Amino acid sequence: MPLQCKSHERSLSVLSRVDLFLLSLLTFFWGINWPVMKYAVLTYPPFAFRGISMVIGVLALGLYIIVRQDKFFVPREERGAILKLVVGNMLIWHTFAIYAIKFLTSGRAAIIGYTMPVWAMLISVLIYKQKLSWRGGVGVMLALGATLLLAVEEFNSLLGQPIGLGLMLFAAMGWGLGTVMMNHTRVSISNAALTFWMMMATSVALLLLTVTMERHQWRMPTAGEWGAILYNAIMVFCLCQIIWFRLARKLPPVASSLSIMLIPVLGVFSGAWALNETIGAYDITALVLILIAMAVVLLPRRKSAAAVAAEPQ
Repeated sequence: MPLQCKSHERSLSVLSRVDLFLLSLLTFFWGINWPVMKYAVLTYPPFAFRGISMVIGVLALGLYIIVRQDKFFVPREERGAILKLVVGNMLIWHTFAIYAIKFLTSGRAAIIGYTMPVWAMLISVLIYKQKLSWRGGVGVMLALGATLLLAVEEFNSLLGQPIGLGLMLFAAMGWGLGTVMMNHTRVSISNAALTFWMMMATSVALLLLTVTMERHQWRMPTAGEWGAILYNAIMVFCLCQIIWFRLARKLPPVASSLSIMLIPVLGVFSGAWALNETIGAYDITALVLILIAMAVVLLPRRKSAAAVAAEPQ
């Protein structure tokens, strides 16, 4: 059942202290996960890495639901809606992003991945007929400028991989679509149960991809690769996905996306520290453009004096 479109004036002020604490956890764990993923896929098949992580995450999340005595059952009339939510939020994002990061530095992948709020705003305009403000237009232009900068750098570099940039950009657009759909879809099941079924469907797709494309690369993960797998399974898929869907269901896409403004910064600098990735002028400029675009699109507008006076006291 579609929700009525909420006003963009709504912001993080509606969040409780618990939600704000969860936001900080989400930002930190998702931020440092970019070099963790890059480290894993340097030597391990990407779909196998993602598939194993998600299967373990599904099992851990299922145990959590059982301990909480929550319900797994999804009403028949809601199953189609949940399958639609899987496509952008999980399937497109996780499959394209994990494959793209093989070709990009972790910082560059993070910058492109977190253009998501801009695409969410644009999709809201195109699909849900929300009005495009001047701020939205500026945000789109800044995001496109950042993408163009990195595209030029990828094409000019001897080690450049423009295919990776294209795949990550498509992943970000898919995530933006999923975020908007999440806010406009009402389901009765809990955030944990919703995350469980969405991860379950995506893990099946990832396992099919690794069987089809990576079977000749299969081997037992090393200790470091197991560490990356378990980090993704427990921290990223169990903890962070529940937090994200909680926010995405509670807030409009614009407000829920405020939480991720620091994640590409963490991704860039943690990748430079952990993997000795070089941060160039193009990367810094693109990062600044993305952060400005996110701020322009996401930060709540100041109300006029007339609007404030008209509000009920």
